[in-house]
Amino acid sequence: MLMTKGRRPAIRTLRGWAINVLQEAGALHEFEEHGWAKDRADPHARERAVELARQDPPTGVSPADAVAKVREVLDSIGDTCPECLPDADQ
Repeated sequence: MLMTKGRRPAIRTLRGWAINVLQEAGALHEFEEHGWAKDRADPHARERAVELARQDPPTGVSPADAVAKVREVLDSIGDTCPECLPDADQ
């Protein structure tokens, strides 16, 4: 059986591409209960995402713009779920 390394899925927006890169690098994960993306706060995963963006930007996007979009998306995603109620005990 012939096995090939799959390419990244086609993404319609630059933001969607950046989210995919962040997930691939392990910088984001999906919150199981509500489906929101959450920041894993892993500095090594963040650096991997930046390197992936720099080395393999989408067609027609400069490496600098790809890195900027990855950082912008990462800055816009928190480490808590916006749908979860705050803990009353805190």
